[in-house]
Amino acid sequence: MEAERDAIIAALTPVVDGIAATFGPVCEAVLHDYRRPEHSVVAVAGSLTRRTVGGAMSEIGMRMLTRGDEAADELNYVTRTDTGRLLKSSTMLLRDSSGQVFGALCVNVDVTAASEVHALLGALAGTATAPAEPPVTTFGDDIDSVVDVMLDAHRHQAWALLDRAGRLDLFRSLDERGVFAVRRAIEQVAGRLGISRASAYSYLSQSRKQANTGGPS
Repeated sequence: MEAERDAIIAALTPVVDGIAATFGPVCEAVLHDYRRPEHSVVAVAGSLTRRTVGGAMSEIGMRMLTRGDEAADELNYVTRTDTGRLLKSSTMLLRDSSGQVFGALCVNVDVTAASEVHALLGALAGTATAPAEPPVTTFGDDIDSVVDVMLDAHRHQAWALLDRAGRLDLFRSLDERGVFAVRRAIEQVAGRLGISRASAYSYLSQSRKQANTGGPS
């Protein structure tokens, strides 16, 4: 099975360059191998997210990894980089012959200029409406920085001020976004929250039990 997956990755590697070459500098294609999430990028063409081979998956990849074989392709969604560039993206999952998800081919297109032109034309025509603000997605070669940003986004209150329900909600939210699919993430989260690793594992276990039962544990 591993040989089959390796063959699929090898076959798609030149496709990455072909996609980026076809659409030019506004396009980036990234090939991920989910078997090694901390270094999932095995091929990349284009520089919209400034990632390199050997870099980590984004929070989108973490979410896919958490869903496992139940994950589905996500096509034509809009996100924003930390530099403010607006991207239209598609994440197409790779499956082996047994149907197991083991990677993804991702295509990002910079639509910042097109969005600005659309807004200008709408303003001139008097039909402009405020668009929904797309979420900011963290892209980076270092998985620790991605986890840190995701953790910061969920720290609305200091850990000491959260009650038990709030603490479980925090761990459940992080879990749903795929943070704990990454090795060492539990230690990183524990360190950022100022709690022991054992406590972090306990809160994670309780939050998963609560989610499975549909109510407080």
